[in-house]
Amino acid sequence: MNRISNPTPLRNFLRAAFGFAIACSVWCDLHAQEVLLRQVADPKTGTHVEVTALFSSPSLGGYHPIRVVITNNQPITHRIFLEFRCTSNYNSQLSSASQFTCSANPGKVATYDILVPLTPQNGQSNYEQFLLNLTGTMGSASHNDMVGFSIHQPAVLISDTLHAPNGSSLDSELSKVLSGHSPGYAGNNQFASRFTPSQLPDDWRAYSGFDTVLLTENDWMSVPPGPKNAILAWMRLGGQLVIFSESAANPNALGLPADTSFGRYDIRPISGNRLDHKSTVDFVFNRDYETRIGSVTKDFNGKWPLQTGLGEKSFNSTVFILVLIVFGIIVGPVNLFVFAKSGRRHRLFITTPLISIATSLLLIVLIIFEDGFGGEGKRLALMEVRPDDNQNAAYVVQEQFSRTGVMTSPSFSIDASALFVPVPIAPNRWSRFTPDHTASGNYDIQPSDGKLFVKGSWFQSRSEQGQLITAVIPTRGRIDRTQQAGKIVSSFDFPIKTLLLMDENGNWQRADHLSKGKTVGLTPIDATMVQPILNDLKNQFGKRNQSFFKKVWERKGHYIAITAEAPGIDTHPSIDWQTNTVITGPIAR
Repeated sequence: MNRISNPTPLRNFLRAAFGFAIACSVWCDLHAQEVLLRQVADPKTGTHVEVTALFSSPSLGGYHPIRVVITNNQPITHRIFLEFRCTSNYNSQLSSASQFTCSANPGKVATYDILVPLTPQNGQSNYEQFLLNLTGTMGSASHNDMVGFSIHQPAVLISDTLHAPNGSSLDSELSKVLSGHSPGYAGNNQFASRFTPSQLPDDWRAYSGFDTVLLTENDWMSVPPGPKNAILAWMRLGGQLVIFSESAANPNALGLPADTSFGRYDIRPISGNRLDHKSTVDFVFNRDYETRIGSVTKDFNGKWPLQTGLGEKSFNSTVFILVLIVFGIIVGPVNLFVFAKSGRRHRLFITTPLISIATSLLLIVLIIFEDGFGGEGKRLALMEVRPDDNQNAAYVVQEQFSRTGVMTSPSFSIDASALFVPVPIAPNRWSRFTPDHTASGNYDIQPSDGKLFVKGSWFQSRSEQGQLITAVIPTRGRIDRTQQAGKIVSSFDFPIKTLLLMDENGNWQRADHLSKGKTVGLTPIDATMVQPILNDLKNQFGKRNQSFFKKVWERKGHYIAITAEAPGIDTHPSIDWQTNTVITGPIAR
């Protein structure tokens, strides 16, 4: 008993060491970056590869940013192959696969930042499985994660600085919020995925699956320029950036734009990195519009204007029924009593397959004649063009619905830095990706050099499908004022049918039939004549994009342009698209 109450110096040392180990364990658990695997190729030289997730857990859909570091202390080149497969829904019916190759020269350390496409969601799953296999000259290894979620729960990123003192309390508050809803609303009781500000990715697509980013003023100032620009691009596309400040920081001092396009930022008070946990959770949940994944899974499975605008697909069943009836007659009694009558029954082994093949070929010809090759579709884009601050970029959200005939190839590419997701549409005989348990498919995406290489179930033969594309594309297009009062000129490469402008005094003006380089005069127009046009445009979009459009349509010094000539973000080349585009942005000075 005395030895227990009066420990020896050695025991004190052991206890201190144990406490230090526990502290290190807790710190590692709180650290945002998660080492998915570490494969040692040669222990003597320390040659190894480490694969790290830059966010502690993936978002719902979107991309998961991964950093690969190969330390090669050997005199040979090492090359590794990373294969990712993400699945969701019951029995892993929905999946997305991607592959990446990384290498390191002798005696070098090579670092790669990659974006892993995550599984499309249709609202019927409450988990996502994340699988990683590593092969190559450094050996083989694997990693497997299961992440729970709710489509109703905002997807949040939080900095290490805020998570360390607040994480468990925020999780507890989240549990209270979720417990007040129906069982189907239950999430994973984890309020946010964590990140380290100095290690953030510099591609906006890494943040595309999240609704909100939370960090302190000091965190924001420590974010490198590349990741900071990426977060601002994500914000312009509808993200919510929340910066906690002890000094009521000035937005200009933080490098925040006065105009945030479709998104927003908030500067909220804090003391000593301690949050008001209830108000923080309530603030994140009380949004002006649906969560990103909630919108994807719910906005397009009812009366979607693009789908109803394309009309219903008819099916001439009479012809196919007649062919099958004739087939039954020929392959049965005619075959038996004419082609292979008594004494020649052995001919059945020849005539029956020939009749079946001929009928199959006839049915194929009829299907091609009925449906044709390729398909047709409608797409609607909302484009925010920003020539200011040397951005020269367009922030695009594009909805599209298509109906296909016979598709000869499932593969295509998208020449843009984009997030491309299928949206569940109302179930019918033609729809494949639907908001029920029957939805299945391989929605494979391979990001490479700012493009997407796509294959799988995106455009199946004789089907209907809808997709949502979010992208940032470079552009020099703009609307400029001329030196002549009341005159503007367009530098867009396509004609604009109608342009509405709210001037600095809040008055509306209109111009029609703008073409590149042609000076056009503005005509005053009453606000009562503008509102019906704006409402009609708004109602053509899904609900979330309606909210985006409504947020930007009454900005002074900004315009709204309507055109059917602007090129959309192209996907499958076999689809004949009808494209309408609504362009917004500031008048350039």
